[in-house]
Amino acid sequence: MARSTRRADLLDFAVLGLLHESPMHGYELRKRLNTALGAFRALSYGSLYPCLRELLATGWVSEASQRPGHAGSRRARIVYELTAAGKEHFQCVAEGAGPSAWDDDGFDVHFAFFARTTAEVRLRILEGRRSRLEERLATIRETSARNRERADAYTAALQRHGEESAEREVRWLEELISAERSAPPPV
Repeated sequence: MARSTRRADLLDFAVLGLLHESPMHGYELRKRLNTALGAFRALSYGSLYPCLRELLATGWVSEASQRPGHAGSRRARIVYELTAAGKEHFQCVAEGAGPSAWDDDGFDVHFAFFARTTAEVRLRILEGRRSRLEERLATIRETSARNRERADAYTAALQRHGEESAEREVRWLEELISAERSAPPPV
C-alpha cells in the first residue's frame, strides 16, 4: 500500500536528513526525530518502521545488522544508512521545496536541515514562510477587530496571543532573511 501523503513525505525527508548525518538504528532515529522536529513529537514506531521499509524498497536506505553492544543484549540491531541514491533524493527534495515548506509542519522539518540546503532555497523558504505568516497575521487582526465587542476575555486573550506569536515569528524570519542576504557567497 502506497503511503504517499504529505506527512509521510515529510517523515521520509526527515529520516533521510538524519541518516545523512550518520547511520542509526530505529530507536535512535525515533528519539532524534521526537526531540529535533516539532512536527514529529508523537512519532510512533508504527509510523517510523513503515517509512523505513518504504525507504529500503526505493533503495534510498540500506540496512545492516549490528552486533549487540553489551552482554545483556542478545538481539542484533538493524542499522539504517543512507545510500548514494538516498542522498541524491534528499538533495532533490530539499532543493525543490515549495509552498508546502512554508506551512507550520513543513517549515520546521525543512528548517532543521538548512545546513544541507543552498542559500537560494533557504531564502525562498524563509521568504515564503514570512509571507504565509503575514497573511495569517492580517487574518487574525481582521477577525479580532470584527469580533472585539462580542469576544469574551479568554477569546480576546487567545487572539492577542496568536497575534503576538505571529509578530514574533515574522521578526525572527526577517532577521534570518537579512542574515542570509548579507552572508558572503559560497566559494
